[in-house]
Amino acid sequence: MILRKVWGSVWNRSNSGKDLVSHQRAMNHVPPPLLLSSSSSLGAFDQLPMDIIVQILMMMEPRDAVKLGLTCKAWKCVASGNRLWIFYLQCSQEPWDSIFFAETSLRSGYPLRMISSQSGELSFMHIYSQRAQVPGSIIIDGGSGYCKFGWSKYASPSGRSATFLEFGNIESPIYARLQQFFATIFTRMQVKPSMQPIVVSLPLCHFDDTESARASRRQLKTAILNVLFDMNVPAVCAVNQAVLALYAARRTSGIVVNIGFQVITILPILHGKVMRQVGVEVISFGALKLTGFLKEKMQENNISFQSLYTVRTLKEKLCYVALDYKDELSKDTQASVEVSGEGWFTLSKERFQTGEILFQPRLAGMRAMSLHQAVSLCMDHCDAAGLTGDDSWFKTVVLTGGSSCLPGLAERLERELHEHLPSYISNGVRVIPPPCGVDTSWHGAKLISNLSTFPGPWCITRKQFRRKSRLMW
Repeated sequence: MILRKVWGSVWNRSNSGKDLVSHQRAMNHVPPPLLLSSSSSLGAFDQLPMDIIVQILMMMEPRDAVKLGLTCKAWKCVASGNRLWIFYLQCSQEPWDSIFFAETSLRSGYPLRMISSQSGELSFMHIYSQRAQVPGSIIIDGGSGYCKFGWSKYASPSGRSATFLEFGNIESPIYARLQQFFATIFTRMQVKPSMQPIVVSLPLCHFDDTESARASRRQLKTAILNVLFDMNVPAVCAVNQAVLALYAARRTSGIVVNIGFQVITILPILHGKVMRQVGVEVISFGALKLTGFLKEKMQENNISFQSLYTVRTLKEKLCYVALDYKDELSKDTQASVEVSGEGWFTLSKERFQTGEILFQPRLAGMRAMSLHQAVSLCMDHCDAAGLTGDDSWFKTVVLTGGSSCLPGLAERLERELHEHLPSYISNGVRVIPPPCGVDTSWHGAKLISNLSTFPGPWCITRKQFRRKSRLMW
């Protein structure tokens, strides 16, 4: 009866295949559809090509397709096929590429295990069903400048606040500061901590691979978990912030460049694990220095402003990174923007001089490594370490952090790397701008929290936490 209702409208569709473009792209990931045996029968629909039958099912609601699969083995084979359920997943709010990456690369938790869609291990019908039943969770991404928080089912964070590293009285014990921080977020979101899992990003700090650095990271993670479990949170997923940014770019291995508030960190990551033994590079200035440098340039040119917030707004709206600094100096780069409450501002060379200190720190009077030098050094260490037989794992560079959103930064860094690295390393190097802007790590956490297997392999419960004598980071 369901099929007869939709049958008439099938022929009204044009042959342009407009609705099937993204679906056909996804078919590269799945095996060919199963062929029915001669003993199986679809009744009157046996005379139709299988493609037409699948197109008919695509016009139905998922629950109706499930009902149809209960009629007989032949219809069950058709209605449970990956092709149909990939189409339904494509119609969901999340991008199909992100869903496919998460379900094939992240579903098993740590250690990560890549699952091939062609191995027969994955049933997208089951994945669709499980994803629909995953409970909503709260995502808290504590960046070095400010924190983003919101529901995992939302398209973007619903709020922002001061980060927990700077929250409250700096002289207060870390437990008290964390408790006040999380309580403030739960109050703003109007939720009870005991009602849903929490996904929290672990801040980038204590970068070395020494015993004292490992102890400091473990201490901070333990403090975060202690506070949340004392607030009756049922389960917590805590993941390194740089790793989350890499997931947002749909990668599990690569180099993450995080332009933080105070420092820039370059972290090599292999299969979702920060390879500190290879070497994490740290540049001793960050977004605050870029804002301060723009402030100095504006003062030199007698451009008045009321606060540092105004300068930061101008940096975000007008500044960019030049592909060729010397050529840019000879161009007319003047542009204007209106800042709420302060009127119009016009900048010229300051627009690209601000970002240039990432590649020429001496312009700001600093003796520090440039960005491309630090990334090149990290790649040299990765190549020398010989961790895998394939050196492609460290040739994808993902940018993250607010100031990494400066237009032109990814292109300039990629160009500098190709010029400064030997060809056997630079071949294949690609720099990816922040996949989700300033909210990149938050979206990486969202991929985890919407997994069909969440919270299982990714979360730790209070009982497990209390039982564990030592936490691994």
